[in-house]
Amino acid sequence: MSRIDTLRQRFSQFNIAEKLILINVVCFVIPFFLRSIFFLFDLPAQSFLSFFELSASIVDYIYQPWSLFTYGFLHDSIGHIFWNMLLLYYTSQFFLNLFSTQRFINVYFMGILLGGLVFILSYAVFPAFKNQSPQMVGASAGVMAVLIFSCTYMPTQEVRLLFFNVKLMYIGIALVIVDVLQIPTGNAGGHLAHIGGAALGYIYAQQLQNGKDIGSGFERLWKWLAALFTAQSNMKTVHSTPRRDSKRSMQCDQEKIDRILDKISASGYDSLTKEEKELLFNAGKK
Repeated sequence: MSRIDTLRQRFSQFNIAEKLILINVVCFVIPFFLRSIFFLFDLPAQSFLSFFELSASIVDYIYQPWSLFTYGFLHDSIGHIFWNMLLLYYTSQFFLNLFSTQRFINVYFMGILLGGLVFILSYAVFPAFKNQSPQMVGASAGVMAVLIFSCTYMPTQEVRLLFFNVKLMYIGIALVIVDVLQIPTGNAGGHLAHIGGAALGYIYAQQLQNGKDIGSGFERLWKWLAALFTAQSNMKTVHSTPRRDSKRSMQCDQEKIDRILDKISASGYDSLTKEEKELLFNAGKK
């Protein structure tokens, strides 16, 4: 087995949060090499990198619509990426114990998108930002979406912070308040984007508790896009009988998971039995 195959195999064993962390780290490192190459050929490196950063200017965004997605993979300092990825890692532990990889992708990237839109619209609407059009990078909006989703769906779940146990809902409330208070102190656009991601996480969790998955349309879109990059040769023919059996089994498992999630909503995660926690854990890997 070649080194590339070995790396691919190890990468495939990561959960979705670990994969995103690795991708973000790679995207953080690559620009340093690009700057060196561009310097040697006397090319404007910053102009090239800004091609993937999100501008507060609506006109710039029209010419770079992909930046609403790509900005979430870029960071401007070691501290910036370190804290984002650390929070993403720990928050994902709660999320993926309860929900599938597909739902994690929905919440995370919808948070990135909504955070970016809030950033752009804020600079177009609020007088304080008149004649300003900064650029933004960072995964914070997606991380906040996942965190606030978890805080909203299981608010009474406790986590250990130093010497105290703190309920998730208090952590979520504190982080949102901090972002609101820091808007006038610098990086206003970034804090507004955080609030946009937090709003997405809150609304998503609230709607899901009411039986509505607001990410279903987004999920169909990204799965369709992913399918475009899937080789036709990898598609397998499935016989009709096993397919019906598989669907019946998946439906049964989903009903069990729904009952467990209702139990969490009513009594908290700690009320689950060992078997119920294992079922959620295994479902989160799919």
